[in-house]
Amino acid sequence: MTSLDGHQHASGDPQPTITVGIVEDHALVRAGLRELVESEGRLRVVGEADDTDSAIDMLTTLRPHVALVDLELPGAGGIAVLRAAAERVPDTRCLVVSAYSDYAYISAALDASAAGYLLKTANRTELAEAIVTVSKGTTVLDREVAQRLQRRWRDEREPAISLTPREIEVLSLVARGAANKEIAAELGLGIRTVEGYVSNILAKLGASSRTEAALRAHEQRIVGNGPRIAAPPRR
Repeated sequence: MTSLDGHQHASGDPQPTITVGIVEDHALVRAGLRELVESEGRLRVVGEADDTDSAIDMLTTLRPHVALVDLELPGAGGIAVLRAAAERVPDTRCLVVSAYSDYAYISAALDASAAGYLLKTANRTELAEAIVTVSKGTTVLDREVAQRLQRRWRDEREPAISLTPREIEVLSLVARGAANKEIAAELGLGIRTVEGYVSNILAKLGASSRTEAALRAHEQRIVGNGPRIAAPPRR
């Protein structure tokens, strides 16, 4: 476990009870996280949510000390949850717990005020230590995530943008000027699912609007004359 202040954080010191909210759309993963959290006497789960809207409602209503947030959620997605939490409940520290170690996901989460980024391969001790540490105001990064950031910061070359095949399809339609409703009909998706894809695409491209995303897509040849992009397999 690595924290951005470079210090080691012990977990053996007595701690007051830390309340935790869990934001995860998979029931089995959510149950596993709850079991791990509640196995630590100093931690207590006070709420759970399985989509973007319910997550924002849960966090603003219950105001837990720490929220464990997955990035792949029905609706606008985990990045939207992070942004809403930073605006509405700034005292709640959001710790991303994700299966993704891609730079784009990490960067987008930290830009959205995540207090830390942990991979789902973390064990019970690492999770508990991360929760306690972020509750104290320190940003925590999984060791693999920290190493990936360090490699990126050292690399002066422009890396390829990492979009999934479905995100490329959505971005292509955005670049053509299609509205979310039109994209949903074209791809056979729900409107909220499309909104989530668009939110993730904007975050990965560092774009503040659909127009800016379309311009960057053409400039970087993600759409149009052929992609210059790293597209990982669907998960």
